[in-house]
Order: sequence, then C-alpha cells, then structure tokens
Amino acid sequence: MVAGYAISSYGTFLNMVALNLFVYETTGRALAMGLFMAVRLASGFAAGLTAGGLLSRFTAKSVMLWTNIAQASVMLLLVLAPDGLRTAALVAVSVVVGSCGTLFMVSLRSSIPEMVGEDRRSWANSLSITGRSLAMVAGFASAGVVVSLVGYTAAFVVDTATFAVCAVTVALLPIPGGGRGDGEDGNANGGGGRGGGREEPDDSPARRRRSAALAALAAAPGLALMVALRGVDALGSSSHNAALPVYSSGLDASRPAVFVSAFWCLWALGNIVVQQLIQRYARRTGRSVGALGFGWGTCLMSGAFILAFAGFPLVATAAIALVAGAADGLTEVSYTSHLQTLPAGLRAHAFGLSATVENLGFGAGMILVAASLDHYTPLTVVGWSHGAALVVAAVFLIRVRGLRKAPPVPSSP
Repeated sequence: MVAGYAISSYGTFLNMVALNLFVYETTGRALAMGLFMAVRLASGFAAGLTAGGLLSRFTAKSVMLWTNIAQASVMLLLVLAPDGLRTAALVAVSVVVGSCGTLFMVSLRSSIPEMVGEDRRSWANSLSITGRSLAMVAGFASAGVVVSLVGYTAAFVVDTATFAVCAVTVALLPIPGGGRGDGEDGNANGGGGRGGGREEPDDSPARRRRSAALAALAAAPGLALMVALRGVDALGSSSHNAALPVYSSGLDASRPAVFVSAFWCLWALGNIVVQQLIQRYARRTGRSVGALGFGWGTCLMSGAFILAFAGFPLVATAAIALVAGAADGLTEVSYTSHLQTLPAGLRAHAFGLSATVENLGFGAGMILVAASLDHYTPLTVVGWSHGAALVVAAVFLIRVRGLRKAPPVPSSP
C-alpha cells in the first residue's frame, strides 16, 4: 500500500509543477494559475465535508480504488483533448484531482488502524509519510527534466500511469475500513429514512454530516483546538511555499530554482530521518508520539521556517531546512496517529473535517500571502503567518498539559 501510495504521490508532485507550467503556457496569464489552484483547493475543501458520509456507505478500499481510477481517467482526458477543449479539460483535472486526492487521503488515514492494528498505527503512518517524502523529492526534482526533455504530454502520461499503478495496488490488497450503510449516515433513523416512513426534516443528510463532524470534535478533549491548530499551520505552510521562490530570486536571480530545490531536498531528508526515529521508537515502546509531540513539533517547525528567511549563511539555512523537515514529519505522524485513536464510526468524519480545515487554511493563506508579498519582505510575511501558528500551538500545549494534570472525574455509582 505504501509503495502504491508513494508512486501516485510522485505523479501528484510531478503534475503540481507540470500542470502549473502548462496552465500558464496554455492561457498566457499568471492569473489562470491562481484560479487553477483555487479550484483545486475548493474541490478538496468540498470533498472533506462529504468524506465521512461517503466512508460510512462505501468501503475504504472502494473509495481509494475509484479515486485513483478517476484521477487516471481525467489525466488521460487531458492528454487526448483537442486544443479547443484544453481549458475545459484543465478545469476537470483541477476538480477531480483536488477532490479525489482529499478523499483518498481521508480513506487511507482513517483505515490504517484496521489495516495494521491499533498498536502499529504510528509505525504505519511514519512509513507512509516516508514514502510520500521520497516521492516529493523525486517528483519536484524530475519535473523540470521530464517537461524539458519529453514535454507536457509525456509528463501527463507518466502521471496517469502512477494513478493506475496505485489503483492496481489497492485492488490487489485486502483493505478494511468503512462500510456499506453501516456508519452513522446509513443507520440513522432506520437506514436514513428508507423504511417506508416519512423522513423527518431534522434527519437530512447535511444535518447528519454536521452532527457527526461535531461529535468527532467532541470525542476527545482538546481535539477541536488540535484541528484548529492544523488549519493555522496550513496557513503558515502557504506562506513559506509562496515566499520561497521570491526569497530565492533575491539570492540568485539568474538561478532561482537552485535554492528552492536544495531547500526542499534538505527538508525531505530531515523528514525521512525523523520517520526512521519514530518507527524505531514505536517498535521499541509500542507507543505513538502523542498530542504533545504535535504541539511541540508545530512550534519547532514554525520557528524553523521563520529562521529560514532570516538571511543566515547557506550552511546554517541548510541545517534549518533539515530541522523544519524533521519537525514537519513529527507533527504529521503525531497528528494522524492521534486522530486514529477515535472510534471507527467517527474517525472518517474527523479526518474529513480536518482536510476541509487544512484546505481552507492553505487556500486563504495563498490569497493573503500573494497580496502581502507585493508589499512586504518574505521574512515579514512568513513571520506573521507562522507566528500565528506559534501562538495557537502555545495555547494548545497549555490546554493539553492542563488536561493531563486535571484529576479524573469520579464515575457514577
């Protein structure tokens, strides 16, 4: 499963570069690239809202299978589309890739405890993140070479093949998780109002989805604040993603891609190293890094990204990039593992809501950051974006420590 996920992730990171360049070349307008990303993020936002209900009606395996088939199909449509339909095909790609990518991630993460067992979820999360980090380095590093040497069509064909490989992997594996009508949506009010009686207005699918999402947030102390921190962290991520090319151009206007590529490679290296440490920790102790790891990791990551734009010598910046990647990997594993402690019926709703919040934070951040970079330095923009994440992370850590020190509530006789 990790191998198939890594291969499809390589295609995703490859097309992040190739598609943006292709959109600009096809339309001739930089605004079109922003609109393409906006549609993609909005589709992911909407998919997050529906993911929990979808996984209560269909198995995780079927959702993961068909999302990969849909992405492979729409990329093939883009390859075969005549020139007059290229714009419409690009819109279809942005909608399908944005929504299906979110649905696949929610399905995978919510079903990991059933795949490997509760005691091995931290190890499995770390392994999947390692595969994705390696795929990110390979995708970003090879995108320019693939597009330059063999063109956009070849890049899109490769991307299509990666989704097809992941679909075959999912089809061959016995993947549990989800259910056909056995979740909250399926059995509420006697099977969703299909028993012959008239359905009550308060039992609408939209209301049940909202109730399930709220129940997921209330299922564990501090979980709502944890998801909120994840959204603010996504806003911070948008700032360094947008600011890196600007900062790199200021360092070397003739070769701006060199610094960006080196930074992300070092970031990925730090991420991979910490995943190995987490896997060994999980095997030795049988424990996950927990909510405190998420809070401290967010503080370390945000601080490192702010320092990355402070103008330190390149050797120091390289070390900062390694730390940022390691902290990012720690937050990813701890956050995912903590959400996976929820009951199976609420887990998919929690991951779906989290994906919605993350897409909202990243999308809103991209708009704010793009406007701010015209007037402020990259250090200033990244500083206030990740500074907000530092403040919320501090509140979260205080909340978690308060919950741990609070005496247990006596049970009723």
